[in-house]
Amino acid sequence: MTRANDYNSVMARRGEIMKKSVGIDYSKFESGSIAFDYERMMRETGYSLEEIQKIQRSVHVGDTPIIELRNLTALARKYAKPGYGARIFIKDEACNPSGSFKARRAANSVYHAKKLGFKGVVTATSGNYGAAVASQAAMAGLKCIVVQECYDSKGVGQPEIVEKARKSEALGAEVVQLSVGPELFYKFLLLLEETGYFNASLYTPFGIAGVETLGYEISMQFREKFNKDPDAVVVTNAGGGNLTGTARGLIKAGASTRVIGASVDLTGLHMASDTMFNRKSFTTGHTGFGVPFSVWPDRSDVPRSAARPLRYMDRYVTVTQGSVFYMTEALASLEGLEKGPAGNTSLAAAFALAQEMKEDEFIVVQETEYTGAGKHVQAQLSFAKKNGIEVFFGDPKDEVPGKNIVLPSDPSLIKVKDMDLDSMRRSLIRTAINTYKVTPTEEDIKFLAEETRTSVEFVKEAISQLSSL
Repeated sequence: MTRANDYNSVMARRGEIMKKSVGIDYSKFESGSIAFDYERMMRETGYSLEEIQKIQRSVHVGDTPIIELRNLTALARKYAKPGYGARIFIKDEACNPSGSFKARRAANSVYHAKKLGFKGVVTATSGNYGAAVASQAAMAGLKCIVVQECYDSKGVGQPEIVEKARKSEALGAEVVQLSVGPELFYKFLLLLEETGYFNASLYTPFGIAGVETLGYEISMQFREKFNKDPDAVVVTNAGGGNLTGTARGLIKAGASTRVIGASVDLTGLHMASDTMFNRKSFTTGHTGFGVPFSVWPDRSDVPRSAARPLRYMDRYVTVTQGSVFYMTEALASLEGLEKGPAGNTSLAAAFALAQEMKEDEFIVVQETEYTGAGKHVQAQLSFAKKNGIEVFFGDPKDEVPGKNIVLPSDPSLIKVKDMDLDSMRRSLIRTAINTYKVTPTEEDIKFLAEETRTSVEFVKEAISQLSSL
């Protein structure tokens, strides 16, 4: 019997499609309520750290260098009080085959797909992950389809997304480009069902476990070179997988390094809005993804996301678009390194954070990405101006997302703004209660304490506040 392929029919089958295309029975880990066994899911469906390292090295992924940014460190110290200004380092993930850390996720996902006998892989992403999956699929001899949310309703695509499509196609993928809106997930599900390919989701245990090697390597490299772990690692935060995987790798190394998430502040811009789609100059690493995915991870394309950043975040800060553009240029002109915008988001944050830390401390930006024509500052700023965004030098605190981009008139103006983690934790608890519509059990409360990295008392207080509303 022919199945109906209209939107509502396909969405009604999403659980069945997901289970078949990922090969995970998520119900095994669920309690029937809010709680599920996250660690068991990671343990039973993932691979050991040693297995992942072997997989990645076989396809030229990982073991990327640590680079000290001496000139940017000196600049940060110019604005720090005496004795302050931590040494700034980057983990150069642009050295991976596809040019970003996402090769780590893709290597593991594609390996698993081939192991299970799938003939191809499908991924829904407007970012570097598409190129990473395409690269790994080419090495494995598998077909690859990348589904992109690329255009607004007028058919205008952002330069950065168009560049990533070019990269994915160059690496052998078929790229399906769509306009902003709910059709992305619908088309993704339809392709999975029609092709029978593997869902190379960003949010499976295979993908997140692939990033654990990144955190582990950072610790091992710093111990070997400096006989200590870095004091802080800054991670650009979007869907949460980068931060989750890196933090889990640091934990497996026994490191006590602080994990700081960083996102571009795009407050007020709705990511699913057609009119706002091209009024932002960053396609990832911004609050439009970082905040909603932190406070409710299970909004992703799998039933239970393996990316759960609030479990691991010590601090969460934002920077402005103009600050990231400025730091991108500073990295090139002062350090001779051209890198793409995602890693430079955490670099802008690290530049400000280093000034809070002592001179003998280390702060590391845990990833860089390749750059290309569409990712360059000039392309992004030109596109912004065409869309009516005012661009000028001044104080970044005056930046209003969707209206202007303020390039710092002086490096001292590059600052971070702290997110209220307790507020985000309460938001996660509230969403969980409202989503499952149950009276939380003791198991649920314990789970929510782990989810929010708080205590049973914190969760109970948050629940009591909800009851009083």
